[in-house]
Amino acid sequence: MTALPYAALSAAMTFALVMSITPGPNNTMLLASGVNFGFRRTMPHMLGITCGCMVMMIAIALGLGQIFTRFPALYSTMEIVSVAYLLYLAWKIAASRGLSVDAANERPMTFFQAAAFQWVNPKAWMMAVTGVTAFHLNDNLIVNALLLTAAFAIVNLPSITVWAAFGLAVRRFLTSPGVLRAFNWTMAALLIASIAPVFLHGSP
Repeated sequence: MTALPYAALSAAMTFALVMSITPGPNNTMLLASGVNFGFRRTMPHMLGITCGCMVMMIAIALGLGQIFTRFPALYSTMEIVSVAYLLYLAWKIAASRGLSVDAANERPMTFFQAAAFQWVNPKAWMMAVTGVTAFHLNDNLIVNALLLTAAFAIVNLPSITVWAAFGLAVRRFLTSPGVLRAFNWTMAALLIASIAPVFLHGSP
């Protein structure tokens, strides 16, 4: 077993920071959730994102990505599902009444929903595939997968927490139904805009 290359670890964590903290489907939804449901109720969503990304990265590092290389049609199908689901989530955000009394029955995304969403999240796939391809931390396949996953998870959770916390911070300024509606429609539009990577990048 080789010693852990700290330069590679630092580079991997820097990459994870950039991918985790910049705008994308996850962070857009966390911001909207923080506004509409508050920080505490958004916590399962945050944990689901990180755990879902961890499972995805381990799977890809152990060879899942090769399936899409052998069966390109499978990746094309996943792209279609991804776009359709993101459009559905955008509509859910736009239609949310969050802070209003009538929204009592509305709920934020659950842990398992957020974890499952990573498998149709274009940015999560881009982060996982690029991370596994670009960074090598150990000669052992399994150890390398675990190290990469741990490095990304350590950076990912604090990064996405910032977005939910920011949503909570601006929540008090969005008590007017009209302003909240405008905010939710803006978040829905940004979520739709985040679909762009599906069309700008090829299969893994």
